[in-house]
Amino acid sequence: MYGCHGKLLRVNLSNHTVTEEDIPESRHRDYLGGAGLATRYLWDEVPVGADPLGPDNRLIFMAGSLTGVVAPSTGRFSVVAKSPQTGIWGQANSGGRWGVDFKKCGYDGIIFEGASPNPVYLVVEDNKAELKDASGLWGKNVPETTALLKEELGSKYNVACIGPAGEKLVTYAAIMNDLGRAAGRCGLGAVMGSKNLKAIAVRGSIKTEVSKPDELKVHSRKQYELLDEAMMKMAMQAFGTSVVLDLVSVRGGFPTRNWQTGIFEGSDDINGPAISDKILNKNVTCFACPIECGRGTEIREGKYKGHRGEGPEYETVGTFGGMCSVNDLEAITMAGYLCNDYGIDTISAGNTIGFAMECYEKGILTDADTGGLAINFGDPDIIVDLVHLIARREGIGDLLAQGTKRMSEKLGQGSEKFAMQVKGLELPAYDSRAVQLTGLTYATANRGGDHMTAWVQGPTFTDAPFLIVEDSEIKDPFIADPDEVKVAVDLEDMLTTFDCVGACKFMGLCLNADDWVELVNLVTGWDYSTAQYKQAGERVYNLARAFSNREGLTASQDTLPARLLEEPLPEGPAEGHVNELTVLLDRYYQLRGWDKETGRPTAEKLQELGLKDAAAELWD
Repeated sequence: MYGCHGKLLRVNLSNHTVTEEDIPESRHRDYLGGAGLATRYLWDEVPVGADPLGPDNRLIFMAGSLTGVVAPSTGRFSVVAKSPQTGIWGQANSGGRWGVDFKKCGYDGIIFEGASPNPVYLVVEDNKAELKDASGLWGKNVPETTALLKEELGSKYNVACIGPAGEKLVTYAAIMNDLGRAAGRCGLGAVMGSKNLKAIAVRGSIKTEVSKPDELKVHSRKQYELLDEAMMKMAMQAFGTSVVLDLVSVRGGFPTRNWQTGIFEGSDDINGPAISDKILNKNVTCFACPIECGRGTEIREGKYKGHRGEGPEYETVGTFGGMCSVNDLEAITMAGYLCNDYGIDTISAGNTIGFAMECYEKGILTDADTGGLAINFGDPDIIVDLVHLIARREGIGDLLAQGTKRMSEKLGQGSEKFAMQVKGLELPAYDSRAVQLTGLTYATANRGGDHMTAWVQGPTFTDAPFLIVEDSEIKDPFIADPDEVKVAVDLEDMLTTFDCVGACKFMGLCLNADDWVELVNLVTGWDYSTAQYKQAGERVYNLARAFSNREGLTASQDTLPARLLEEPLPEGPAEGHVNELTVLLDRYYQLRGWDKETGRPTAEKLQELGLKDAAAELWD
């Protein structure tokens, strides 16, 4: 088998057994590895109604078919489980080098089942694995855990772990690797904590065989050359992901004061150039990445002076900055550092704090609730203080640790209308009233309110050469046009394949779909056509949807917060616009082959994709 090892580790944490099992090549081919293969195992093994924080849930780490191949930005891995944040299919994806180092151990994935009676960590090295006691690591943050394991095992081990937030089951706890990289969304760090699994330390030297290595070198060199000419690559290399802030702001879609407006007067204080001028030390790169969009930073002035770390990324400045109306870059950076150290998703954390600020402003949260803390918009110190409280689940932090959906259900008083989440997952920093198609993708994304399932912002900023769109384009982002829905569907299918093969979506936006298919074929020895490759993404996308349907997801949940549907943006280029979701949903369901009454993929669609077992379970 090329591009993979054909085997995975199964770790039963309840009885502390570790076994190997083979993965049929047909499964690799059908699901491409990564998130796709993990979703297949999740569907097969997690019983309906399983508690996301119970022993029946599975926590699945999976490398992709291209993970570790020396081609542009092919170092990513995925983690899949039933999400404690949403109660449906949950997936998180991360870069850095951990996925590559894990695959060098001779495995493609790990399935964790059960729950350990005591804290443990897993050590994996060259076709062997062992569980070890982690009692001395419990309570440690991410840098401390990483340092202690490297001291004990050796400096060449790479560590993925949870911090105190995962241990305390914060619903949006992240799994951290390479210190500053996060499998952040869907609360999978809490799943890891519920299983008493603190860390996975990996070191390996086993090479993944490639079908046509000489041709692969030539093809990869061509891709690197094409990337050197890509506008997105040059912009992100210069200013990191926060270069997006100005592109979003020019449309009036930078969410501000918990999405009350799309214009933030302090945006120039926290954008990509500001980061470069004030705090940047060096660019940080993932495995084989020519873009180097990561930011190695240091706070050089103010009360947090001397702290160093990675970030902030665009979503961190968007959520802790715009949503909280904070233009203090040092405080935003410090909040991001703390999220990395504690193991917290910055999108959900900043969004939840912005929601709490509006609740406090409206008197829904009182000083009695907050323990005397004034949670005001624009306060740079409170965003830092609240991250500490959330991670420790202390005081008002215990409520915020539950996320905006559960908070609004407990607080009531109309707060659910401005709890900016879909299916329990907080929204990223793009106001969809300024790009209508984004609202559709928020409403339909498999893991809830998510931007990377279909980064519609990409083709509105660039030519997006990888898109397979025959008769559709985005003409006016402010208008809901059903003819543009095919863009969203194609994006969802194609970007899903990146999470399967282990490639970076940002980098993928710069290359042609045919180039990707050729790369996959050269590595694996398969004979995928571009249409078949896209269909593999469609297969995975529909299986993930079917899993959520089986857990109770219906068409009624494919919606947006009332604020986006009912409250027009008050100013800026998108002034007067709301999301016209219903104009787009019927066309989306038609293109997807989903039943608009139930929200399920039809039996015919599932059978067409080779998912006969899912068709039988959902429809018989």
